[in-house]
Amino acid sequence: MKPFFVVSSLSLLLALSACANFSDIAAPQSQLADVETLSGSHVLPLDWPQGDWWQQWHDPQLNALLSQALQDNPQLQSAAARLRQAQAQADVHAAAQAPQVRADVKLTRERYSENDFIPPPEAGNFAWYNEAALKASYDLDLWGKQSEVLRAALSEAQMVAAEQRLATLNLQTAIIRSYIQLALEYRQLDLVTEQLAQQQQLLKISRQRQQAGLAAEAEVVQWLGRLPASHGQLEQHQERITVLRNQLAVLSGQPPRAGQALQRPQVKLDSLPVKPAQLPAQLLGYRPDLIAQRWRVEAEGAKIKVAKAAFYPNINLTAFAGFTSIGFADFLSAATATRGIAPAISLPVFEGGRLRSQLRVQTASYDQAVDSYNATLLKALRDTADAITRLQSANQQCAFAQQSQQATQREFSLAQQAFRAGLSDQGAVLQARLLQLGAQQRLLQSYGQNLDSFVSLMAELGGGIQVPGEAQLSAGAQP
Repeated sequence: MKPFFVVSSLSLLLALSACANFSDIAAPQSQLADVETLSGSHVLPLDWPQGDWWQQWHDPQLNALLSQALQDNPQLQSAAARLRQAQAQADVHAAAQAPQVRADVKLTRERYSENDFIPPPEAGNFAWYNEAALKASYDLDLWGKQSEVLRAALSEAQMVAAEQRLATLNLQTAIIRSYIQLALEYRQLDLVTEQLAQQQQLLKISRQRQQAGLAAEAEVVQWLGRLPASHGQLEQHQERITVLRNQLAVLSGQPPRAGQALQRPQVKLDSLPVKPAQLPAQLLGYRPDLIAQRWRVEAEGAKIKVAKAAFYPNINLTAFAGFTSIGFADFLSAATATRGIAPAISLPVFEGGRLRSQLRVQTASYDQAVDSYNATLLKALRDTADAITRLQSANQQCAFAQQSQQATQREFSLAQQAFRAGLSDQGAVLQARLLQLGAQQRLLQSYGQNLDSFVSLMAELGGGIQVPGEAQLSAGAQP
């Protein structure tokens, strides 16, 4: 009779669980977009990347800044803490799937009622009630609810790991861009310093010419008027160098004063990494923001299954074995031994629509996650296309700036030849040199823009690409 009762009860539960109806709850509406379809690009084979692509500049100070930032930057430390928290939460859910065993020991001294089931002499008196037992429980997880909870937790841990990688990438990009700007400011400072020296020399010559009656006062005033602007430029570059040093120190997790110890960067501004002629769309799959959104979709999908599993009966098995006794005389003896097994079955019958509402909420959350992923993908495609366009434009601007610099170099050489031949004075040579210095400043700005565009492209691609042969393009002589 008892086996029949158990079988009948289980059959009834299964029948009730089969009544779970999701027909009026809309299924997820959003669909994940495909990278290659949206980009319209053919996926080309390309090795993915070495994460330390900046080492091609062979600047130990830059490498040291990046290494220190990974250890000491507070934002990265916070991201690492979030990752540890997510991983620990996943471990909690994983542990819930295993059998749980615990030992309980209770020693209670109490006065027993004279009208309870406890007989004299304990009835109406104080006595010890002692219990020692091992208790075990196990969730059968027939519908996979706990498995899906664990899957969601693992996906969220992966999402946090991708967010940590995004924080690392953003920090590395900020440091490299600031470092390139620092190298540019130092080089610009050199050119402005030389420009100021040339102007002061021309002012001296103009005064000599005025005293000899060969030049009017207007010529002297002209060169006097240019000196304040050059002094202002000199001050601007010195200010930017100090600010960038402070910024690099803070980005690497140090106080601003540590920036004073930074030396002049060794980055060669005229060494431009060769970019691939065509980038495969699959490289976008390495973007941390896109990966994070994809893991979010996985987590929300698992939570839908958790919400559906809540409609079905939950079965737990519990068992215990130990000793129970009043007093200590025969506490640990065969006479006081207890044991048992207790299956527990729960099935939601009347829950006021709560479970159906939770499922609708979770379905909407899944759609939001998919839509967020698709939006992130479109933004990634746009940002990458823009970065490639800026890099191509920067290459063209470098080419034009090189032509201008070469023209002024030729003009300066001709002025020197004319001076040596006695056909012109030193003032013509100095003015030609000023024109050359101006062209070199514009060329340096083009170099800096080109390198900045390249760093931005590396960031848009999730941290860089492996360039076959690590070839480099010489953009001309260092000005």
